[in-house]
Amino acid sequence: MKKIHILLFFIIPVLPCSAQTGYEIRGRVVDGAGGRAVAGVTVYHKEAPANGVSTDPGGFFTITLPAGPQTLVFSCLGYHSVEQAVDPLTEGELQIVTHEDSHDIDQVVVSSKSARDRLDNVLIGVERIEISEMAKIPSLLGERDIIRSLQLLPGVKSEGDGSSGFQVRGGTAVQNLIVLDDATIFNAGHLMGIFSTFNDDALTNATLYKGQIPAQFGGAVSSVFDIHTKTGSMHDYKFNGSIGLLSAKVNVEGPIAREKASFFVSARRSYVDLFLKLTEDYKDNTMNFYDINAKVNYNISDKDNLFVSFFIGRDNMGLEDLVALKWGNIATTVRWNHRFNDRLYSNTSLILSTYISDNSIEILDIDNSLDTHIRKYGIREDFTWSAHRRHTLKFGFESVYNDLKSAEWDLMNYREKERRYAWENSIWINEDWMATDRLTVSAGLRLGTFSALGGSPYYILDADGDILETLEYKRGDFVKTYFSVEPRASVNYSLDRNQSIKAGYSRTFQNIHALRVQSMSLPMDRYTMSSNHVKPQTADQFSLGYVALTKNQAYEFSMEGYFKSIRNVLDYKDGKSFNSEIEIERIILAGKGRSYGVEMYARKNTGRLTGWVAYTLSWSENKIPGINGGRWYTAGNDRRHDVSVVSMYDLPRGWQMAATWVYNTGQALTAPSAKYTINGETVYYYAERNGYRAPDYHRLDISATHTKVNRRYKREWSFGVYNAYCRYNPFIISFEDDDTKPSGSKAVQTSLFGIIPSVSYSFKF
Repeated sequence: MKKIHILLFFIIPVLPCSAQTGYEIRGRVVDGAGGRAVAGVTVYHKEAPANGVSTDPGGFFTITLPAGPQTLVFSCLGYHSVEQAVDPLTEGELQIVTHEDSHDIDQVVVSSKSARDRLDNVLIGVERIEISEMAKIPSLLGERDIIRSLQLLPGVKSEGDGSSGFQVRGGTAVQNLIVLDDATIFNAGHLMGIFSTFNDDALTNATLYKGQIPAQFGGAVSSVFDIHTKTGSMHDYKFNGSIGLLSAKVNVEGPIAREKASFFVSARRSYVDLFLKLTEDYKDNTMNFYDINAKVNYNISDKDNLFVSFFIGRDNMGLEDLVALKWGNIATTVRWNHRFNDRLYSNTSLILSTYISDNSIEILDIDNSLDTHIRKYGIREDFTWSAHRRHTLKFGFESVYNDLKSAEWDLMNYREKERRYAWENSIWINEDWMATDRLTVSAGLRLGTFSALGGSPYYILDADGDILETLEYKRGDFVKTYFSVEPRASVNYSLDRNQSIKAGYSRTFQNIHALRVQSMSLPMDRYTMSSNHVKPQTADQFSLGYVALTKNQAYEFSMEGYFKSIRNVLDYKDGKSFNSEIEIERIILAGKGRSYGVEMYARKNTGRLTGWVAYTLSWSENKIPGINGGRWYTAGNDRRHDVSVVSMYDLPRGWQMAATWVYNTGQALTAPSAKYTINGETVYYYAERNGYRAPDYHRLDISATHTKVNRRYKREWSFGVYNAYCRYNPFIISFEDDDTKPSGSKAVQTSLFGIIPSVSYSFKF
C-alpha cells in the first residue's frame, strides 16, 4: 500500500436538484505527495455503495446524493481510502484542500485490493492489478513482473517456464490485446519471455478484462490488458532504483515547472552478457535487454491536460556466429484531456506502435534470416458524459493504419517477402445505468470496418493451398472490407450489501492474427492480417458469476462460469511450419473453437496473513477441416486444472514473507503414433492432433523482504527462491528413436529451470 493519501482537491456543493431528489457534488482528487490528478478513483455514497462514479483522467468527478448530510468515500487501488462528510447547507464554508491541509481529512486504511470494487463493479470478469501488492509476490531472479502476477489469478494461465505470455479463458496469448497508454504492445517478453516487457516501477495501474470487454476496446477475442504508466511529481524531485542478479533499473521524476508540468523517466537494463564474457565457453554469446519508459505531463489550463508517453524495449540474443535474434516494441502516445464542463470530458490520442523481429540463423555456412514488423498509426477520440446521476455515457471513434510484414527472409539464398496493409475504423457507445439501487447495467455497441489494402500481392488458392491466381492491386486500393457488429452487455444485481450476482455477454473481432512456432510466444512467430482469404476471428462469450464479502470485508469469495465460441480459428496444416512458404495463407487452415469452464476464488484481505486461492477448471477445443480428420481436438493451450495459492505474512521490524504454489495439468501435445524408415531415415506418423499430454506442472516460490524507512530514504532487500523444491517441469517434449522400447521411440523432456535463488536491493530518495 502506498504511503500516500488521496486528497480532495476541492468539493463544491451545487444547488439542490429538488428538495426531494438531493444535490450534486463536484470535485477533484489529487495525489497528496506528487500533486498529480488521480484517475479511476471510485467515489460513492457510504450508505449506498452501488451509487458510485469514477474520476476522469483529470481527476474530476460529479456525483448526486440524497438530500441532507452525507458521507462520501474515495477509494483507489494502491492508495489509502478517504471519507469526507458533505452537506449542501455548508456551501461556501468548504475550502480547497491543498497538500499542506491534508490533516483536515480523515484517513481510513482499506485492504490492499478493494474487495468492494470487485463486488460493485458492473462488469463481469474484471481483474484490477495493484502494483504495490505485486511487489510482495515472489519473483523469478528477483525481478518483479506484472504479467507473472497476472498468471496467479483465476482464468489466467502461464504459457510455461521461460514465457511471459498468458492465456485467458481458453484463448492463446496472441488473442490478447495488451495496451500501454493506448498503444498496442506485441510479444511482451524479454529474454525469450523470462521477463515481461513491463517495468513495474513505471506503472501506476492495470486492468484485465477477461469477461465482458467494454465497447471502447476492440481487436482481441480473448482479453484486453489495459496498462497505464506513471506521471511525474509536480512538487518534488525523486530518485530511486534497484539492483538484482540479472538487471538494474533507475527512476527519476520531478517538476519541470511546479504545479504546471512534470516528467517521469524509468530505465532498465540486464547485464547477463557481462557474466557470459567471464566464461570461456560463452564469451562470444550475447544475451541482453533494455527498456525505457518516459512521460511528460503538462497542465495547459484548469480544463486541459497534455500527456506525452514514450516506451521502447529491445532484446538481443546471439549464439556465437550461428544465431542472432533481435526484437522489441516502440510506442508513443500524445494524449490531450479536455473538460468541456463538469459533466463532459474528452481524450484525444495520437498513437504510434511498432513491433519488429529480426532473426538470423546460420546452417551449413548459409545465413538464413527472418524479419517481421507490425506498425500501427492511429488517432483515437474518447468522450465521457455524466448525463445523470444514474447514467454515464462513453462514446468515441478510432482510426488506425496497419503496416504488417509477415516475413522477409533469405532462406538458402532464396529471398522472398510478404507484406500487407490495412485500414481499420471503429465507433462505439457504452452506457452504465443504475436502474435501481440494486440493479446496475452496462450495455454497449462497437461498430467497425477492416479494409485490406493493395500494395502487395493477394492470391486465389485451391483446396490444397496452391496458388491459382495472383491478384495485384495498387497501393491504397481496397481489396476486401469486413464489417463488424459487436454488442457488449453486463448486469450486476446486489442481493444485499455483501453479495451480488453478475451476468455478461460480449462479441469481439480480431483482424491481426499470429501463428506460433511452439506452444508459447517466440520472436519467430508469424503474423498476418485478415485478407481476401483469411477472415476475422469472431468470439461470443457468455459469463455468469457470484461475488460475496464477509461483513467486515476480511474475506471475499467469487465463482464465475463461462462459455466462449470462436469462429475462424487458425492453425498450421499437417506437416507445415512457420517457414514452409512465404505466403502464410498457403500453410494455414481455419475452423472453429470453443472453450468453457468455471473459476473459483477465495481471498483473505486483512490481518498479518493475507493472500488467495484460485482454481480454474476448463476445456478448450478446436475443429478445423483438414486437421485431425475434421473432428474436435484438444487445443494446444488446453489445461484441465489450474491452481494458484498465494500467501503473504507481515513480520515485525520491517520483514515480510511470501510464498506462491502453482499447479496445472500438463500441456496438450502431438506425439507420433507410428514410424517407418525411408532410405535409412526415420519418418514419424501422427494420427491425432494434441492427443497426448506433457507431465503436470507444479512449483513453489518463496521470498523474504526487509524494508527500512527513515526521513531521507527508503531501502529494501529482497531474497527469494524460485522453484524451491527443484521440480524439473517440462519446457519442450521431443521424440527420439529407441529400439529398447516396444514403440521404437521415446519422449525426451527438456526443462528450463531448476532451483534458482535471487537477491535484489532497492533504494528510494
